[in-house]
Amino acid sequence: MSYRSKFDIDLTNIPQVFSTTFGNLTVSLGINYNALGDFYTVDLYDNQGNQVIMGEKLVYGKRLWNNYVDRRIPSIDLIPLDESGVSKVCNKETFGKTVFLYIDTVVEGNG
Repeated sequence: MSYRSKFDIDLTNIPQVFSTTFGNLTVSLGINYNALGDFYTVDLYDNQGNQVIMGEKLVYGKRLWNNYVDRRIPSIDLIPLDESGVSKVCNKETFGKTVFLYIDTVVEGNG
């Protein structure tokens, strides 16, 4: 069985900012919701709290920040996905229910 690591985000507490570490790089991610467009965005801050990229839209199956080259951006694939195969969109109806923000590194599990 394989799985990806996912972020458990409390969507009742939006907007929110939390810190995370990828290897030796610590960053903060800000999660926001746009009610008019029915989509979520992610803000990226460096370890000093400085803005790196603001308002990156979560698009199902698309890597965050893939159009940017900046050493402050984690070199890891963060992608909104539905491992159950139920949904192919990332919006208020699906995000946090079947669609989650995953670190797209598949790990083989035991069993």
